[in-house]
Amino acid sequence: MKTITLYDVASLAGVSYQTVSRVINDAEHVSARTREKVLAAMAELHYVPNRGAQQLAGKRSKTLGLLTTDLALHAPSQIASAVKSRAGQASASVIISMLEQHDAASCVAALQELLAQRVEGVLINVPLDDALAQQLAAQVHPTPVLFLDVGETAGVNSLVFDARQGARLGVEHLLAQGHRRIALLGGPETSVSARARFTGWVTALADAGLTPCASACGDWSAASGYEKAHGLLSTAAQPPQAILVANDQMALGVMRACAEKGIAVPGQISVVGYDDTADSAWFSPPLTTVRQAFKEAGEQSVDWLLNASEQDAVNQICLPVTLIERLSTAPAQTQEVSGEVLARRLHELAQLAVLLDRR
Repeated sequence: MKTITLYDVASLAGVSYQTVSRVINDAEHVSARTREKVLAAMAELHYVPNRGAQQLAGKRSKTLGLLTTDLALHAPSQIASAVKSRAGQASASVIISMLEQHDAASCVAALQELLAQRVEGVLINVPLDDALAQQLAAQVHPTPVLFLDVGETAGVNSLVFDARQGARLGVEHLLAQGHRRIALLGGPETSVSARARFTGWVTALADAGLTPCASACGDWSAASGYEKAHGLLSTAAQPPQAILVANDQMALGVMRACAEKGIAVPGQISVVGYDDTADSAWFSPPLTTVRQAFKEAGEQSVDWLLNASEQDAVNQICLPVTLIERLSTAPAQTQEVSGEVLARRLHELAQLAVLLDRR
């Protein structure tokens, strides 16, 4: 099939090829009527501008690079979706590079590949320590770069959620319901955000004169939540009244483990997740969780990168979080009553079994 060129579009629209070029590049001084004719001709011919040729000619690509962790996880996938959508609204495109390993060599190689495609801004949604974040920022310079999973002291441009606020909201919600034996299930220790949530939980409990009755770290997956919950429910000196979980997917695994052990949620134990992913409202029971606005984070990231020339000093944008209260938490008094009722019924069943044996 013949390749459709800019000249074919110009011929069909009845304009010069220079006019078609101006329309493609959103140049000024093109009338609305002419622009409509050119766009209609492009649509009829299925013409797609050659970005490679535009870049060779020194024109802006309006292409952003996204370096991200596993998109099988809800949070990274929701952010990536928002980034793509917002970029499309701004007539920009996004090249996504997904990392399986978060070591320095893997990050550097992935960034070099993105820069080779002449991206005009880079968004990095990978957990990084301060030194590696600074190394990557220096490698990308002068291309604008924004980080989504770094600490306050990283010294790079970043957009993060307020992990301290989120952790405190979860703790305060459980304390207000009378819970005192609270277990913690954090994310991987390599994640900056996971460490911040865990530290926030411990600090908030300490402020109330409490310590966790048990703790563990998972890998963000439902499977790890299931596995770690079995340990938390078995190793504590007294069974936890509640579990704070670092993300909703692990909370799903926790609830499955509770069900297998015959522990009612929230009748005998309360569960609080983190993220408020799209499915958390459909768990059984619906999950109480700390909401992070991933869509807004993705949109603000794109806006920042596209206007990066206006950014001066290194800064960190900190987005607020909110507690979404659903049905996976209940007052501790209700749980104790439920436990007493269960114990009484078990005792009654045991007595009944003895009577039946005697007969």
